[in-house]
Amino acid sequence: MKKIYTLIAGLMLTASVFAQAPEKMSYQAVVRDASGTLVTSTAVGMQLSILQDSTRGTAVYTETHTPNTNINGLVSLEIGAGTTTDDFSTIDWTAGPYFIKTETNPAGITGPYTITGTSQLMTVPYALYAKTSGSSTPGPAGTNGTDGIDGAVGATGTNGIDGIDGAVGAAGTNGIDGIDGAVGINGVDGTAGATGSTGPQGPAGPTGAQGVTGPTGAAGTDGATGSTGLTGATGAAGTNGATGPTGLTGSTGPTGAAGTDGATGSTGLTGPTGATGAAGTSGSTDKFHLGQDTLGGIVYSIYKDASGTQHGLIVNKSESIAVWQASGTATGATHSWDGATNTSLMTSSAAATYVTNLGTGWYLPSIDELRILCHNRYYVNKSLSTIGGTTLLSNTAVYWSSTEFNRRNAYSFSFENGLAVPGYNKTNSGSVRAVRAF
Repeated sequence: MKKIYTLIAGLMLTASVFAQAPEKMSYQAVVRDASGTLVTSTAVGMQLSILQDSTRGTAVYTETHTPNTNINGLVSLEIGAGTTTDDFSTIDWTAGPYFIKTETNPAGITGPYTITGTSQLMTVPYALYAKTSGSSTPGPAGTNGTDGIDGAVGATGTNGIDGIDGAVGAAGTNGIDGIDGAVGINGVDGTAGATGSTGPQGPAGPTGAQGVTGPTGAAGTDGATGSTGLTGATGAAGTNGATGPTGLTGSTGPTGAAGTDGATGSTGLTGPTGATGAAGTSGSTDKFHLGQDTLGGIVYSIYKDASGTQHGLIVNKSESIAVWQASGTATGATHSWDGATNTSLMTSSAAATYVTNLGTGWYLPSIDELRILCHNRYYVNKSLSTIGGTTLLSNTAVYWSSTEFNRRNAYSFSFENGLAVPGYNKTNSGSVRAVRAF
C-alpha cells in the first residue's frame, strides 16, 4: 500500500496574455510507499475530484491523469487538463466551500484506485472567482452569522465593599391594575350517582321457529330383565288332540361329577423333529470409526463391501507445501477417484515425492478423495487437537489433488469455500496432505 501527500500550497492560477482566467489549476503531490520511501520515476494513475460543501459532498468535476513521479517522488499536473466528460469552466466558485479529493493507483492505470485523500481548498482561486463574480464592486454585507454558544460561566468573584446607602426616593404612584386572568380549567367530574332500581320485566317475545332436529343419540343400554310372572291355575284336561310333532330337544342337563382317573396309558411314539430355525444375526465386527487414530493417521471415510467388511481412507497427521510439477508435462494421472494410481504416474513432482517418502501405502489424494476429506474435516481436526506434534487441516488453504486437468494445470481444492479448482497451474505451490486406504 502507498501513501500520497498532497501539497495544497501547490495550487495556483496562471494568467494568459489576454488577461482572461485560465480554466486550469496547477497541482503537485508526493507519493510514498507503506515504509515511507519515495516512489520515484514511476507512472501512477490518478483521479482528481472537486467536491462541494464537504469531504463527502457532490463531485462537481472529475478528471483522470497518468503522470510520472520524478526522482523526488513528485507528480505535477494541471486540474482542468485531464481526461474528463465534465466542464471545468462551469464550476461556481462562489458556492463553496470546495474540497479536492485525490485517488491514486500506483500501477499506473486509471482505476481501481487504492489510495484516497481529501482536503479543503482553503482559498478560492481568485481568477476563476472573478470570472463569475460579474463586478469588482463589493457586494452588500452578508447577514450576521448565528451567535456562538455561550462560554462557561466563570467563577464567582469576591464581594466588593458595600457602598453608602443612598437617600430614600419619593414614593411612586400606584400602577395601573392588571388585566383579569384567564378562566380556570374545568374541575374534576363528580362521582357517578347510585344505580336506579330495575324496571318491570317486558312482555315475552314471540316463540322462535323450531330448530333443526339433532342427530339420533346412541342407543341406551338394555334394561334389566323383569321377574317371571306367577303360574296360572291348571285348567281342566281337554280331550286328547292329535299327536303333535316331536318337540325340540331339551337343553343338556348339568355335568355330572368327575369320575375317577383311569389308568395311565402307554407312552406314544416320538414325533418328527421340527425344522431348524433361522440363524440369529451376528454381533458387529467393525474395527474402524471416523476420527480414529490408527495406521499412522486419522480415519476420515468408511464404507462396507458386499460381505460387510469395512474399507475407507486415512489422512496423515502432518502436511507440507510443494509444487505439483516442475514444468508443464502431461502424465495421464486423470483419475478423479483413484489417487494411488495418479500418484504413481506423476513425474518431476515434489508433491508426489513428499507423500511417497512417508512410507508404503501413502499417496496424494484424487480430487474426489480430497472433497470427502474437506467434508469430514470436523472428525479429523477434533481427533488431531488431542494429539501432540500434529497439524490441523486448514480452514483457508488450497490443497493439491493428484488429478491432472491438462498439460499445464491440475485440480486443487479450496478448503475455504469447499470447491474444486480445475485450472491451478502445476508450478504453483500448494498444501500437500497424504492419504492411504484400508
